[in-house]
Amino acid sequence: MSIQRRDWLKFSSLALMLGWADICKGASLLAVRVWPARDYSRVTLESDVALKTKYTFVPSPPRLAIDIEGLELNPAIKEWVGKIKPDDPNITGVRVAQNSPGVVRMVFDLKQAVQPQVFALTPVGNYQHRLVLDLYPSTPLDPLESWIAERTQSNDPIAEWLNKNANANTTSSAASSTPNAPTPSNAQGPQGNVPAAPITDRLIVVAIDPGHGGEDPGAIGPNGTKEKDVVLQIALKLRDRINATQVKGSPMRAFLTRDADFFVPLHVRVQKARKVQADLFVSVHADAFFTPNAQGASVFALSQGAASSSAARWMASQENKADLIGGMNLGVKDSQVQQALLDMSTSAQIKDSLNLGGAILREIGSIGRLHKPKVEQAGFAVLKAPDIPSVLVETAFISNPSEEAKLADPQYQNDIADALVKGLQKYFERNPPLARKRST
Repeated sequence: MSIQRRDWLKFSSLALMLGWADICKGASLLAVRVWPARDYSRVTLESDVALKTKYTFVPSPPRLAIDIEGLELNPAIKEWVGKIKPDDPNITGVRVAQNSPGVVRMVFDLKQAVQPQVFALTPVGNYQHRLVLDLYPSTPLDPLESWIAERTQSNDPIAEWLNKNANANTTSSAASSTPNAPTPSNAQGPQGNVPAAPITDRLIVVAIDPGHGGEDPGAIGPNGTKEKDVVLQIALKLRDRINATQVKGSPMRAFLTRDADFFVPLHVRVQKARKVQADLFVSVHADAFFTPNAQGASVFALSQGAASSSAARWMASQENKADLIGGMNLGVKDSQVQQALLDMSTSAQIKDSLNLGGAILREIGSIGRLHKPKVEQAGFAVLKAPDIPSVLVETAFISNPSEEAKLADPQYQNDIADALVKGLQKYFERNPPLARKRST
């Protein structure tokens, strides 16, 4: 018997004798991360061993108390209290104390009633054990209402029509054909310098999905550039261009699945796009590979069968791990139902997605190198909307040092955003945005 095996058997016997609570007394808190967002606020406690918890929510005044076994209060734990920022949409502050030997109590004072989700994640990627506290407002943020409010604040002339349409539609009628959207003839565009069309036959809505976010950094370049950061910057630039664009008199408006650094599960990204009745879904990413030599931009569409190449299959597998890295609560009761809904993609959706991808690929090819000259296909979970043409754009290889530098360059970000919006225009010029049925 080897020394390692004897040591392991000794440890296993010790674990059985001591029990869970005794082992956890040696736990070390490795990091605390706070991710504030309008959708929800997340607090992540990373430790070297799994932590056992009990929590209680008190509605008035709203606060969440969590008892964590296996920890002793120390200056490092107290220090992270300052990570709660005053502008956090949900958390006012947090108090920590030694509730009893081996048990630390954390009390979160909240700005509103929440529906807390507290769950543990096993080690994955660069993370060790994580205890996740997701604080969702008791009245969930509606993507459509939030988007209308954003458009109103920017003095967008479309906002009033959006608001009237949203109030007039029930859940069932909102799933029917997209209505017409008149716009005042003297209205200005969202930037205040682009005139809106006198009359619009159709409002075109494009959902932009910046990949990764929050706990999930995505790929990280050799110089430390994070995919989640550069794709958000590109998405924000693309949003501004879409909001200032028209196609044959029809205004385009962009909706972002995330507008800050927080994690959004893959199926929620698609649900948000469907909630605002998006005509197209464009997920923005930055590629990575085993070697630093891979280069060029790529465009992917969904495949109902086999992937178009082994590289496309590998890429889909990597992107589909986002929920594991980002930390999705698998205990949510309806998650399986939600995922099943997103598996109903049709051949018509895929055909339209390939046309959209081709239009975008041609424009990207005019500003830089392409990794592949055609739209590739694979089973990307984020592209599985049954009724929205959807593509995933890999803007460059962040694993390539020279392309990493390009991705961090505002000029390249502008060039990519310009190419994407031109691709969208070309697609709609060939495929006029007709009214289309929506599934609820």
